[in-house]
Amino acid sequence: MGCCVSIQSIRPVGELLYRLKSKADPSVVPALVDAIANFWAMFKRPSVDVIVPVPPTKQRKYPPVKLVATELSGRMKVPLCTDCIVKVKQTAQLKDLVEYGKRMAALVGAFAVASARTEILLFDDLYRSGATASVITNLLKKGGEG
Repeated sequence: MGCCVSIQSIRPVGELLYRLKSKADPSVVPALVDAIANFWAMFKRPSVDVIVPVPPTKQRKYPPVKLVATELSGRMKVPLCTDCIVKVKQTAQLKDLVEYGKRMAALVGAFAVASARTEILLFDDLYRSGATASVITNLLKKGGEG
């Protein structure tokens, strides 16, 4: 059975993320988690041992990825590991880097695996090219050796 995500369902999520990240409005977290939980339910809740939020590039009063991941962890009853992946060097914000090669270059040596688990839901607030997910996934596959 295939599944589709319409632009109408994406737009409200984007607006909620904008409010959380740019307007420092944590009141939108439950609505974001509702959207994620509904999306996850479409895939019959794949087996996940732990939710791992990607460490932020920019420090914020309300860290969006951590806030949403924490709420999602509680809602889905999946443990949260905020120290499984650590950022070991500062990088430019990837939203400012358009080309995939530049994104990948900026992420070289940026993360380290502090704790390995079996089935991980890697959680981030932006997915454009997949560069961050790719770098961290490769690190996890190598057992944390970058």
